[in-house]
Amino acid sequence: MNPYYRGARFLISAATPAQAPPDEGLEVAFAGRSNAGKSSAINALCDQKALAKTAKTPGRTRLLNFFALDGQCRLVDLPGYGFARVPEAVKRQWEKSMLDYLSKRRALQGLILVMDIRHPLKELDLQLLDWAAHSGLETHILLTKADKLSHGAAGNSLHQTRRALGRADYTGVSVQLFSALRHQGIEEAHAKLDGWLKKKGPVS
Repeated sequence: MNPYYRGARFLISAATPAQAPPDEGLEVAFAGRSNAGKSSAINALCDQKALAKTAKTPGRTRLLNFFALDGQCRLVDLPGYGFARVPEAVKRQWEKSMLDYLSKRRALQGLILVMDIRHPLKELDLQLLDWAAHSGLETHILLTKADKLSHGAAGNSLHQTRRALGRADYTGVSVQLFSALRHQGIEEAHAKLDGWLKKKGPVS
């Protein structure tokens, strides 16, 4: 485990981008459906059990949550989209805050898009991929909960997802298998983060 990410600490929660930390340094944002395992992925990548709050009820992440890696680099947990059982007005506010952040944040270097390996590339995922492609925002997909499938089935899902991305001309989007439970795919995801954050923390 790279100790650079293990040192992540909670910085601030923001209801809107205006409440976020100063727009400087480098950031990578995490987005995904409310039940895709986004917070669990952040915790696994940082080797911490409760850095990002997790819950059995989808939609617990309702704010923009910032985690500092050092004085210049941050990870950002965005509100989940999809299944959250909240009023439509609240969902619209979450969506507005997320898109405002993604479209206006100069510090943002890349997007980690989290998808449940059993249900990849749903409509809202594709909408976000379209938006990211149009905006020139580099995107890396984590196919989470890979432990829920056999090795062969997980590999097939990865292959099919790559084929679908290619057919849709998402040629700049990368994708990998990931399991927070088994800590599968940690090093590959760290390498992607390193490239965006220009950080090469010492490997333990």
